Amino acid sequence: MSRIESVCVYCGSGPGRDPAYMRSAETLGLALAEAGIRLVCGGGSTGLMGAIASAALAGGGAVTGIIPQFLVDRERAHKQVTDLVVTPDMHERKWAMFERSDAFVALPGGIGTLEELIEMLTWAQLGRHDKPVVIVDINGFWRHLQALLDHMRDEEFLHSLAQLRPVFVDSAEAVLPALAAS
Repeated sequence: MSRIESVCVYCGSGPGRDPAYMRSAETLGLALAEAGIRLVCGGGSTGLMGAIASAALAGGGAVTGIIPQFLVDRERAHKQVTDLVVTPDMHERKWAMFERSDAFVALPGGIGTLEELIEMLTWAQLGRHDKPVVIVDINGFWRHLQALLDHMRDEEFLHSLAQLRPVFVDSAEAVLPALAAS
């Protein structure tokens, strides 16, 4: 893979219970900015999504927020992002995020975060992309997903996890080295 210039980060629009989630979002946002990597995110101003965008902007980075129209008011779109793209629906949002990103990172989040992450893994399995996918397992947040993927492989529904290429790391600081190694 050539140099990574943009990274899509999937994460919660809420802060979560563990303060480490917000710290990780802020750390990753700043690290992306310092590395000159554009952040592509969901465009909201709340929770982890808002924290990562604000941190990237505070670090002098570029941020593309992509949000469907129906969420603009509901999640309070992040008005300070470098580029705010408003799509008509979630499907176009996900496609726009995919097209603008060289890699994908999942921080903790809810069912929307999970759905977006699983879609990228599915597309990788189907050969639709070979972009890196990094899952940031803050304090074991994603351990059950990792166990489920292992179980799917053991039950022969996945030929191998290597086919999907997800990389699990345990901190925001480990994301950029993981991307560089992919």
